[in-house]
Amino acid sequence: MELQGRDLIAYRTARFFEDGDLVNLGIGMPTQCLNFIPQGIDVWIDSENGVIGLTGAPQEGEEFDPNVVDASGAVSKLRTGGCCFDSFTSFGLIRGGHVAATVLGAYEVDQEGNLANWTVPGKTVAGMGGAMDLVSGALKVIIMTEHCDKRGNPKILKKCTLPLTAAAEVDYIVSELCVLHRTEKGLVLEELAPGVTAQDVISKTDAVLIIPETIGSMIKE
Repeated sequence: MELQGRDLIAYRTARFFEDGDLVNLGIGMPTQCLNFIPQGIDVWIDSENGVIGLTGAPQEGEEFDPNVVDASGAVSKLRTGGCCFDSFTSFGLIRGGHVAATVLGAYEVDQEGNLANWTVPGKTVAGMGGAMDLVSGALKVIIMTEHCDKRGNPKILKKCTLPLTAAAEVDYIVSELCVLHRTEKGLVLEELAPGVTAQDVISKTDAVLIIPETIGSMIKE
C-alpha cells in the first residue's frame, strides 16, 4: 500500500478506532479519517457542532441535506440512525466522557502531552472553541499533524511556545513520519512510515524521544 503525507496520517489514525466507538473528528485534517476507516469496523463519527453518524462527503448524484455538515463546515452524509442535536447535548456527551477518542490538529504539541492548536501570534480568533472540552473529556486524544511547519521547523517540541489548549492530555501523535505515544516515561517512537528511519524522525523533532529496540510500521495491512 502506497500512502504518504496526509493520506498516510489519516490512514494510520483511523486504525486507532475500534468497533462501536464514538469518535470525534476535529476541523481540517481529522475529517480525512472518514476515507480510511477499516472495513468491518462500525464507528460512529461525532462532530462538536451537534451531529453523530457522519459518513463523509456525498458522491456526485447522491441526495444530501445541506444542513448536515462536519466540524469544518463541509457537507456530509448522515448514516441510518444518525442524529443532529443542539450544542448543549453535544458538549454534554463530550464532557460526560462518552467519546472514545477525539482527533485534532495542532500548531504545536510537546513531550509532556501539552497541546497548542487554537491561536498563533497576530491571528484574531473568537476563542479556542470546543477543543478544550474534547481533550479533557475524550478517553483518548490523538493528534494528527505534519511533522514540521511550512518553514521546516519542528512542531513536536520539548515545550510548547504558543498558548495552550490543554496540558498533559495528548496520548498519541501521528505524523507523516511516525507514530509517537506519550507514556509515563516520555514520548515513545512506536511506528515509522515506510522508508523512514528513527534518525530521520529524531533530526526533525525538538522533543526528546524514547527509541525502543523494536519499532513497528505505520502500514497495518
